[in-house]
Amino acid sequence: MTEISAAMVMKLRKMSGQGMMDCKKALSEAGGDAEKAIEILRKKGLATLAKRAERETTEGLVVGTSSEDGKTAVLATLCCETDFVAKSSDFTAAAERLADYALACSDDEGAQKLAESSVGGKSFSDCLAELVSKTGEKTEVGDFAKFTLDGQGLITTYIHFNGKVGTMVYIETSDEKTAQAASLKQTAADVAMHITAINPLALDKDGISPEIIEREKAIFAEQVKNKPENIIEKIVEGKLKKFFAEKCLLEQAFVKDDSKTVGEVIEQAGKKAGGEAKIKRFVRFAVG
Repeated sequence: MTEISAAMVMKLRKMSGQGMMDCKKALSEAGGDAEKAIEILRKKGLATLAKRAERETTEGLVVGTSSEDGKTAVLATLCCETDFVAKSSDFTAAAERLADYALACSDDEGAQKLAESSVGGKSFSDCLAELVSKTGEKTEVGDFAKFTLDGQGLITTYIHFNGKVGTMVYIETSDEKTAQAASLKQTAADVAMHITAINPLALDKDGISPEIIEREKAIFAEQVKNKPENIIEKIVEGKLKKFFAEKCLLEQAFVKDDSKTVGEVIEQAGKKAGGEAKIKRFVRFAVG
């Protein structure tokens, strides 16, 4: 039987980040072969993932990054079971790596595709297995979105200081000069913070499903069912208009100046920058 020295255990611990006892057991099982021991530790993580498959992952972090040229940006969530693990250095490091994997992922969205993506010959699924073997908690990729400019414009990401809520906004502009204007970039950042705080349902009313609209109309009608029939329809229309103003980003009162809508703020910022600007799309992710 191969003797497992303290030096061998320490070396594997530095390589894997695992606990001393786990490293010693893995080395013993691998006959002292460090590479085989790392594979054993990785399989341990996969086994833990399988065992905890039904657990809820309601904690975690939102991460985002962009390409050097600013033409592509990503937003993703890494989820775990407890806030304690979400705040650990191992989890935080994995979340930071997730952002790089998201940028390298060829698909625009899809948590499974992101988990299967590879950087430097290593998939993020392998990273997850290693993380799970350290924390003992189910950990998985949650939401994922990738925006790429298909013309002139800019993409802005904002993540709240607690790391649990984040937004990505794609703003289309009439020309590159407008897109690069500092004033428009600041407005874009303000709008991203607005979305993070207010949580709009859609960009405009066309983005809200007919089912939701019909549901709301039915609720409004029920609320005023005792009113005269000839005014019920007008009341419902008024309530629906208010609903759109509250739930549609472009119609929402801007948090930093409620005398203007978000749509008006972006339009004015584009003009100030010497061109035109409008919000094309956005995503907002939250965990916890």
